[in-house]
Amino acid sequence: MAADLTAETPPSPARLLPVAVLLWLAGLYLRVPILVAPPLAPFISADLGLNQTLTGALTTLPILMLAVGAMPGSLAISRLGPRNTLVLAMVIMAMGSAARGLAPEIITLLAASTVMGLGIAMMQPALPALLPRWLQPHHVAMGTAIYMNGMLMGEFVGAGVTLPVLVPLMDNSWRLTLLAWSLPALLVAAALFLPKRGLARPVQRAAWLPDWSNPLTLKIGLLLGLSASMFFGLNAYMGNLLEQTGHFDKLSRALFFYNIAQVFASLVMLKTARRWVGRRYLIGVMAVISVVGTIGAILLEGWWAIASATVMSFVAGILLILLVALPPLLTRPGETGRLSAGTFLVGYTIAFLVPMTGGAVADMTGDIRHSILVMIVYSILVLPVIRTLDLTPARRAQNN
Repeated sequence: MAADLTAETPPSPARLLPVAVLLWLAGLYLRVPILVAPPLAPFISADLGLNQTLTGALTTLPILMLAVGAMPGSLAISRLGPRNTLVLAMVIMAMGSAARGLAPEIITLLAASTVMGLGIAMMQPALPALLPRWLQPHHVAMGTAIYMNGMLMGEFVGAGVTLPVLVPLMDNSWRLTLLAWSLPALLVAAALFLPKRGLARPVQRAAWLPDWSNPLTLKIGLLLGLSASMFFGLNAYMGNLLEQTGHFDKLSRALFFYNIAQVFASLVMLKTARRWVGRRYLIGVMAVISVVGTIGAILLEGWWAIASATVMSFVAGILLILLVALPPLLTRPGETGRLSAGTFLVGYTIAFLVPMTGGAVADMTGDIRHSILVMIVYSILVLPVIRTLDLTPARRAQNN
C-alpha cells in the first residue's frame, strides 16, 4: 500500500470526484449554520422575546467559538485522525444546530449555538489536515480551493436562500427551517467514510498544542485576522454605515453584492489555486487591495462605497484561501492540524475582538466610520508581516 500512496501517477478523476464532492459539502457546513441566523433573527426574536444584544449573539457567539474550539479540534485530530475528527465535528455541529430549533427559551438557544460553534471550530483544522491524506501533494491546493468554495458558497446560501426560499417551504417556521438546514449534515458525516482507504495515508499520533515557536503560527494567524476582521466587521456594520450616509435603502442590494463577491473569489481560486497558492507577493497584493477597498467604503458614499466594499470582499476571499491553503503545504501531514488550529485560534480571536473594539470606539465617538477605521489601522499594522513569511516549502511541495 505504501507504494500506491506515494506513486507519482495521480489518482484518476473518477476517484477524485467523490472526494471533491465530500470536501465541498463539508465546506458548505462551515458557514451555513452560522449565517442562517441573521435572516431568521426577526422570527426568533418575536417568538422568544430577544433584545438586540441577544439577537446579535446568535451570530457572534458561534464566530467566537471558531477561535475557542480550535484547540479541541487539534486534540481530536492527534488522537482520532482527521477524518474521524471531521465526522465527530459534523455530528456535534448538526446536533447543536438542530437543537436551536427545539430550544424553548433563550438560555437553551444560546447553549445550542455554542455547541454548534464548537463543532464548526473542530471542523476547521480537520479539513486541511485531511487533505494531505486524501490527496497527492499537487492536488492539495485544489482541495483547499474546493472546500473553501463550499464554505464561501455557504455564506451566500445561508444568508441569501433561507428567507426567500426555505422559510416559505417550512410554513414560515424558524424552527423547522433550522432543522431542514441542520439534519442533512448527518448524511454528509456518514458519507465521509465512503472514500476507499487507498486514498488515505496512515495517521500518526502527533502533538496537538500550537507550536508557538513556529513563527508561521502567529504570522498566518495575524493575516487571517486581517482578512476575517474586515469581512465580518464591514458585513456587521454595513447597515449602520449606509444609514449614517443616507443610503440605507441600498442595504439589501449592498449585502447581496458584498457576500456573493466571495463566491466569485472562490471560483477564481478553483481555476488558479495551483499557480497562486504559496506565492508571497500575491498575499501582499490581495492584503493591500483589501485595505484600500475598506478605506474606500468609508471615504466614498452610495454605490461607490458599496462597490469599494464589494471589491474588498472579493479580494479578501482570495486572501483567505491563499492563507488557509498554506498549512497543508508547509508541514508534514501529522503537523497540519496543529498549525491550522493555531492559526485559526489567532485569526478568529482577532476577527472577534477587532470589530468589537471598533464598535466600542464608534459608540464613544458617535461615528460608525470609526469602527471600520479600527479594522483598517489593525490591517495596516499587520501588513509588514507578509514580508517575513517564508513560503519556500510551500512552493517545493506544489512542484513535487
